[in-house]
Amino acid sequence: MNFEVLKKNVEQAVRTGLGKFADFSGRSSRPEYWYFMLPVIVLMILASMLDSLLLDGMSVLGLIVALAALVPTLSAGARRLHDTDRSGWWLLIGLVPFIGALGLIYLCCQPGSPGSNRFGPAPSSATFGALAQA
Repeated sequence: MNFEVLKKNVEQAVRTGLGKFADFSGRSSRPEYWYFMLPVIVLMILASMLDSLLLDGMSVLGLIVALAALVPTLSAGARRLHDTDRSGWWLLIGLVPFIGALGLIYLCCQPGSPGSNRFGPAPSSATFGALAQA
């Protein structure tokens, strides 16, 4: 695996995701969404580990990271669901314990609808290089 390409893709996805910080319109391709979510998930895990090591389980750092990532991840999730021709309101199924989160992961893993849909033109995955083609 070429880690330089992975690094470039993650950087580009984070720039795009933070650039569209609170933009709930439009569509996001699978690579754009998952390359954006990768560092968010890693930061959440690291914050949780630091909380348990340094603060005896008080989730202060985890809460700070979660609050900082809340709006960008919600907007990226809504755009990802728009790519599958679903409303962003489908994010609310994530509130159902365990099963809702699994259902949301399943929906975000689905391929986007080909061509334009009611949420806009198809996003381009070509900008994410060779790793996006997998």
